[in-house]
Amino acid sequence: MRTLSGSGPTGMGGMLSLVELTWLRLVRPLLGFSPGRLRATLAAAGVEWIEDPSNRDAGALRPRLRLLRHDLDGIGTATGALLAAATVAARCRAERATAAAAELAEDVVVRPEGFAVLSGRPVPTDVLAALLQALSGAAYPPSSRSVTALAAAPRPATLAGVRLLPAGRLGWGLLVVREAAAMASPVAVQPNAIWDGRFRLRGSGSVPAEAMLGGLGEDAAHFRRLSPLPSAVLRTLPAIRLGSTIHAVPHLDFPDASTCEQLSMLFSPLRAAAPPSFPFGDA
Repeated sequence: MRTLSGSGPTGMGGMLSLVELTWLRLVRPLLGFSPGRLRATLAAAGVEWIEDPSNRDAGALRPRLRLLRHDLDGIGTATGALLAAATVAARCRAERATAAAAELAEDVVVRPEGFAVLSGRPVPTDVLAALLQALSGAAYPPSSRSVTALAAAPRPATLAGVRLLPAGRLGWGLLVVREAAAMASPVAVQPNAIWDGRFRLRGSGSVPAEAMLGGLGEDAAHFRRLSPLPSAVLRTLPAIRLGSTIHAVPHLDFPDASTCEQLSMLFSPLRAAAPPSFPFGDA
């Protein structure tokens, strides 16, 4: 399926055996075992199981490819070759993830306000893609094709809901910040509310139930005196509103530090810029 879709080296590593999600850690320790062996083990133990009926739906691509292999138990030579290739690709993927983390540590400063400063030097494509994914709050990184040229020569641009612009007083290099126009709509204020795939509200304090959490947007102009951050960053900060009135901007300690401490707004993107990538079957 990955080959047919033109997947790159990362995709050819197949399914991850460990994935960190917002609310849980998803572990797949049985990826390295064939379906036939799993069924035999359960049968020997007298344990019943449920077969997913979609696995035999020839109208869908995945089961259709499985049926064409004539190896439902997953023990054939061709299946073994596919698994071996995926294992090698997954190990390479894990090595690239480790290298990407090192590159990020060298060339990028990520701030708790949800933005980053990039050195401005050329970076690997997957490193920039991971950074754009984290700062946009997206579930998936942008395609390598769209990022390659920008990674080779970082410059002011807008891509995948993220802006790159001169860092100015924040230092030498490029400011990498969420595109204000691409931010998500406001959400209701409640403990652990997630807004824009980037920020998580740990507590709601004494905020009224009708309050909403969204981007500061154009109201950023009223808060410039409270922060040295550029307007491009201020507009993307999470703010709590009661109707059209700003109730709190936690990252700016508005209206006061005590109130904002109770709210505890965390930069918590759906995917970290350098997530762990464990090889197939090695969880």
